[in-house]
Amino acid sequence: MRRTILIFAIFGTALFQGAFAQEEQPIIQEVNKDDLGNVSDQFQENFFEALKQKGIENYEKAITALEVCKELQPENAVIFFEIGKNYRAMEKYEKAVENFNIAHDLEPGREAILAELYSTHMEVQDYAAAISVIKRLVEIDKYYIEDLVNVYMLNQEYDEALSVLDELDQRLGNSSYRERMRRQIYALTNNTVAQIDNLEEGIAADPENEQNYLNLIYVYSQDGNDEEAYRAAQELLEINPGSTLVHLALYKFYLNRGEPKEAVNSMKIVFKSEEVDADSKYKVLNDFLLFAQENPEFKEELMDVAELLSELEGKPELYQELGQYFLMNNRKKEALEYFQKGLKQDSNNFNLTKNALLLQLEFREMEAANKLSESALEIFPAQPVFYLLRGLTLNALEEYREAEEILTFGLDYVIEDRRMEADIYAQLAIANAGLDKVEKAEEFSRKAEMLMKEIN
Repeated sequence: MRRTILIFAIFGTALFQGAFAQEEQPIIQEVNKDDLGNVSDQFQENFFEALKQKGIENYEKAITALEVCKELQPENAVIFFEIGKNYRAMEKYEKAVENFNIAHDLEPGREAILAELYSTHMEVQDYAAAISVIKRLVEIDKYYIEDLVNVYMLNQEYDEALSVLDELDQRLGNSSYRERMRRQIYALTNNTVAQIDNLEEGIAADPENEQNYLNLIYVYSQDGNDEEAYRAAQELLEINPGSTLVHLALYKFYLNRGEPKEAVNSMKIVFKSEEVDADSKYKVLNDFLLFAQENPEFKEELMDVAELLSELEGKPELYQELGQYFLMNNRKKEALEYFQKGLKQDSNNFNLTKNALLLQLEFREMEAANKLSESALEIFPAQPVFYLLRGLTLNALEEYREAEEILTFGLDYVIEDRRMEADIYAQLAIANAGLDKVEKAEEFSRKAEMLMKEIN
């Protein structure tokens, strides 16, 4: 009877460790009196009581009942197997392993016992012990051999893992999954030479395989060998001129080589590609933003790709980055436009709201500022900056009574921020002056001035 083992999935450079999520399949799946064979009534009664208690997670009571069964049949593997499973459920792993081992000694060929023992070792990250058990499982069923590779990798026995992968390739032929595992090992061991050789062998064997070229570009780039990476990218373009993924690497090569037109062309291909995810597109634009800040002569090219991406991808983070870029370059109208576009995608974004509101006030767009400052307080009722901006907006609209009320509430949310406190007092002074409360206005002005002196 096969016990399903969850094979570790390996992505990037991360190995996902932890407990195996397995659906239990005990040796006796549906136990009845006939299955138990020639046993006493006392044995049956306690055995089924143990199963019942285990089913309702009363593991200690289950073990107590199984101990009675053990006294009646001390060489019954099923009893030790069930005891082990209850101890494992209680996270008493040493006792679980002890009982699984006894069960295995009594029935050495039982796959389910070994599978349970293997999973327990993995839960406590005892990889050496897990390797010993998985080797026995491989003898029962070759299905488990890729588990062996994964555990070798977790135990940092990389040569052994590679040896098993080579054996599998010889027996079963090449596999993209095993190739990813092999490259993972090369990356973990920093064996760049072996990794490059492996990829070039793959390209020679299958020149049409785009992934091998992309992996080779990545390895060369990580190793700082940009010229070889660029060469591999050009080779891929010759083999597959329609490749869009290669431009994820090419745009950066073109930037570094001082070829902005080619870089912009590659970025446009990336942005239009359905194969490239939105996060990768965002990273490409961010790289170009940084490049354009250091090389202002490429601002127009930046505008081209930014406009294209903003049309294709409506990510709020994108609009925030673009707005900040224009703000840093003193192009505030464009900055406000992008902040407002971002808010249409995500009205709950704190930074977009604050930046848009500040610029609306600066440009005296009071109707828009009034609407945005009101909704900002509804969404962020504990943020003092929005009480300040709402009060400032109301003062500008000569709604002094409401401004005084809002600003007074806002003071309750200011914690150790003297600048914020001073600004609120200054606006309270304006509101009270507008209400002809001259003394209170003067009092708030003095408080604001005193705080500013302390700050300065």
